[in-house]
Amino acid sequence: MPLPDEQLEEIKTEDIKPKPGISAVNTKVLIFGIPIFIFQLIVVYFVTANILMKRLESRASTPPNNTTNTTAVPVNQPVNTQPVEYGKYIYSIDDLIVNPADTDGKRLLLTSVGIDLGKLEMENDLKSREPMVKDVIISTLASKSIDQLDNTAYRDTLKIEISSKLKKLIPSVSINNIYFSKYIIQ
Repeated sequence: MPLPDEQLEEIKTEDIKPKPGISAVNTKVLIFGIPIFIFQLIVVYFVTANILMKRLESRASTPPNNTTNTTAVPVNQPVNTQPVEYGKYIYSIDDLIVNPADTDGKRLLLTSVGIDLGKLEMENDLKSREPMVKDVIISTLASKSIDQLDNTAYRDTLKIEISSKLKKLIPSVSINNIYFSKYIIQ
């Protein structure tokens, strides 16, 4: 039921005033709160960008425990007259299961490795020595900790290490690259 016109005019004309101590926008929040909040945001940004990110980058670039047995690839290698064709001849070793170091057999690495060869004839050398090739790959991966194997930046180091060990084992084979087609840690 609608209100009579007299009551509506009384409601409209009444002055509704807030209590003297309370305002719609607290001026103390505007004066102190917002600048303090902005200052905190700036401090958190600089701490994150300058301190934490540098620590994460240094951890990613250096392998944990610093126990790598890698050898440097010589820079002054003889220049081939023919350009190298990557991926043309790949010798694949599928489904190697490795127990990483310091896991007591509780963790596993399942991997498949592709070895990029310079010539098709080199594939026969690898096939005839496949147990030796598998042993090099398994022993290299098994000597690494879970932290090292889980670090994606460290995989390039693994590739170089496996490649250099295979070159020492079978000097007649020229290896262009090593590929991990499967790399599952469980």
